[in-house]
Amino acid sequence: MTGKRVLMVIAPENFRDEELLHTKDELERAGVNTTIASSKTGEAKGKLGARVNVTLKLDQVNVGDYDAVIFVGGPGSEVYFNDRQALSIAGGAFKKGKVTCAICIAPVILANAGVLKGKRATVWNGEYIEKIESKGATYTGKRVEVDGNVITADGPAAAREFGRAIAKAIKG
Repeated sequence: MTGKRVLMVIAPENFRDEELLHTKDELERAGVNTTIASSKTGEAKGKLGARVNVTLKLDQVNVGDYDAVIFVGGPGSEVYFNDRQALSIAGGAFKKGKVTCAICIAPVILANAGVLKGKRATVWNGEYIEKIESKGATYTGKRVEVDGNVITADGPAAAREFGRAIAKAIKG
């Protein structure tokens, strides 16, 4: 899978550590290059204490440079639910036929960008189910759901399976 590139979008703080690190690990094991983007560059802190270096700001992202775009969940990802830049990245990736992905509560970003309309999807439980259904998604409750080029997962326990599903989808 040499040459495949994936963009992972995280919140500047309180992203879910496993959802970034385990997904990234599975992708890199498959030979995929990963880039981490956020609303600001420098150090980002995960909910459980992980610290990662962000090299790309959202306003510098060109979705055409990537085979897939992933929105990482965790409580911090709510900052992107109505963020113009994040929604533009999600919608743009989907319109260009890129594999468009989100885990935990981040599928709400995809829903708000219009990506989940008419798609099967999963999300962390509770109010988030209603948020994606209100935008036209069919909630399935699976740990990982693949519907065409859209891949969603329900939380940290699904992160490795999520990463493997994305690697398989971009193998093409």
